Amino acid sequence: MSSIAVSTAAEIPLEPIAPWWHTLLVLAVVGIGSVASFYENGLPNLNLPGLSLRLSGYYTVIAQEWILVLLVWLALRHRGMTFGNLVGGSWNALGKFFRDLGLGIGLIVIVVPVVNGLIYLIGTRSDKTLAALTPKTWLELFAWFVLAWSAAFAEELVFRGYLMRQFGAWTGSRVGGLILQGVAFGLGHGYYRWAMLAIMVHGWLLGLLAWWRKSLRPGMLAHGVQDSLGGIVAFLTIK
Repeated sequence: MSSIAVSTAAEIPLEPIAPWWHTLLVLAVVGIGSVASFYENGLPNLNLPGLSLRLSGYYTVIAQEWILVLLVWLALRHRGMTFGNLVGGSWNALGKFFRDLGLGIGLIVIVVPVVNGLIYLIGTRSDKTLAALTPKTWLELFAWFVLAWSAAFAEELVFRGYLMRQFGAWTGSRVGGLILQGVAFGLGHGYYRWAMLAIMVHGWLLGLLAWWRKSLRPGMLAHGVQDSLGGIVAFLTIK
């Protein structure tokens, strides 16, 4: 097996995957969605005909997430790499899956009080925004699950995989790559407004987990489980 096949983005080799213009394109897609969500005070929304505002927003974000995955895939393909080179790790035994799941749940236990505490200290409230975008019907709940796991795969791949490696290569520092991807992650969630600062911390914690485990898998599980549980709790409690 060639050396490129066994390297992972979690190790952040100090060489870029793609040229600068490709990364600007990726950041532009993230930025457009974030700015739209900031001004719409919710998820970016193409206002698709025949759908509720929430469903239209979910489908808009799902499309955005997979456009980002496509862009990263094209860069990897040009380099003769695969998603596996960015994701790292393996689930060739059931025990490895449950180990990563346990690590993901452990991160959630840390992230929820830390991020919520920071949001409280910042003094911003996102309750109304979250209440407006969380699911209210069974169909919306199903679409929310699709959105949650699309975001779990796409955002970990893009931020903790692609961008952490790109920024690490450009700054010549693995720490620089970790910090900058967290900043980009926070700024990519415009609907949180000033709470974007807390989302940056969330991105740094996910980056530390990826760096420590040399794999994006625990972070993907943490991301997906946290978003899914958030949707279920909101569906059952917020009317």
